[in-house]
Amino acid sequence: MSSSNPFSLAGKVALVTGANTGLGQGIAIALAQAGADVVAVGRSSATDTEREVKALGRKFHSIYADLERSHEAERVVAQAIEATGQVDILVNNAGIIRRNDALVFTEADWDAALDVNLKTPFFLAQAVAQSMVKTGRGGKVINIVSMLSFQGGIRTASYTASKSGLAGITRLLANEWASRGINVNAIAPGYFETNNTTALRADEQRNRDILGRIPAGRWGRPSDLGGAAVFLSSAASDYVHGTVIPVDGGWLAR
Repeated sequence: MSSSNPFSLAGKVALVTGANTGLGQGIAIALAQAGADVVAVGRSSATDTEREVKALGRKFHSIYADLERSHEAERVVAQAIEATGQVDILVNNAGIIRRNDALVFTEADWDAALDVNLKTPFFLAQAVAQSMVKTGRGGKVINIVSMLSFQGGIRTASYTASKSGLAGITRLLANEWASRGINVNAIAPGYFETNNTTALRADEQRNRDILGRIPAGRWGRPSDLGGAAVFLSSAASDYVHGTVIPVDGGWLAR
């Protein structure tokens, strides 16, 4: 660990999925602030994120990928390494949610969320770890899980299943890869202002109920994830393996 600044990411390359907006954008900018170059992966433009990252003097590269297709993982990682020379940090952030009563939840909505939120993150982590093992550099893998990795929720069957599964996979990969110099951990955001929560925030009663349980008294902002992401990406977390850090304004403490 660097004695001067154990949180510095200078010289590191971070691959962040879903970095075009919301939580992924907040994480990408925080990592760039700490010194990392950024590779953004997704199926929509990351122009705003690119502007913010480059304004910090960091390099930025964008890769188009449909993350519902898990076979894209190997190509994405290969392209990232070809463009930047290495991947030191993977942030599996991209996710989707489908809402419906369990009595009528469809197989299509089940498969979509499981593919994006669980299957593809596993194979991205596998591809990145293979590179890290081959070079002997080690590195960091951060999975973005959820409050529904701890709780059941309502009307979110596939999302709850996928995020619970991703928390479990985080622990499994930590067990297998810690000895290889690869740290695998997760961040569990609470209720944040993102596209996924637009419907909740628009529902006056649900919005009031949610805010009433958050000790901090507000919805999270994407920038609130920055500190945890930088910590888990940096040398400061070299002896941290298989943990899930809630960033939830105190939600789980209630």
